[in-house]
Amino acid sequence: MVTPRRRSRLSVSVQRCLIEHFVAGVTARTAADLVGVNRHTATLYYHKLRELIAARLEQESPFELGEVEIDESYFGGHRKGKHGRGAAGKVPVFGLLKRGGRVYAAMIPDTKRTTLLPIIRDRVVPDSVVYTDAYSVYDILDVAGFRHFRIDHSTAHVAAGHNHINGIENFWSQAKRHLRRYNGIPRAHFHLFLKECEWRFNERSARQRVALLTAWAGLED
Repeated sequence: MVTPRRRSRLSVSVQRCLIEHFVAGVTARTAADLVGVNRHTATLYYHKLRELIAARLEQESPFELGEVEIDESYFGGHRKGKHGRGAAGKVPVFGLLKRGGRVYAAMIPDTKRTTLLPIIRDRVVPDSVVYTDAYSVYDILDVAGFRHFRIDHSTAHVAAGHNHINGIENFWSQAKRHLRRYNGIPRAHFHLFLKECEWRFNERSARQRVALLTAWAGLED
């Protein structure tokens, strides 16, 4: 894997500073001013960090046996017209959250069964308990080797006991808050920003985030 260090002419100290600003949520434009580098240089370095994060996350093993929340969402600016599934101009995303563990998120072309089921099979071990909303695409999970429970959001007590998908919905909310600071994200790069949100959710400690990126970028002492 090519690290930012191997392809960058920036000094190690500058790269470390950029990593710290990235972890702190400072935009590339502001980080460039603070560190004293060209804005395009900082933007490119941030892009390489997101590529590193995405590559590392895709190498992770499937969730261990347990309870997993499954949901899809749509990202994008507020537009008039249709909302929810199939909303025009929105970016469809899919997520799995292991209760008490990590989240996995992916940008997807659509929310069809043929798109979602392979991701679930790849990331969730058989016999796991899975929770979804009442979207008909998830009906296949009843006969796909999982213990499937549905949450009907139209009923009054949707979060009673264990029967809820609050965890993955909380992740969507956090991701949207984080991405709102950017004045639009090119669709071609959106998957990298989404993986960044996944990584931030899974690695809650800023110190741990800095340590991971420093190691992945080949900047350890």
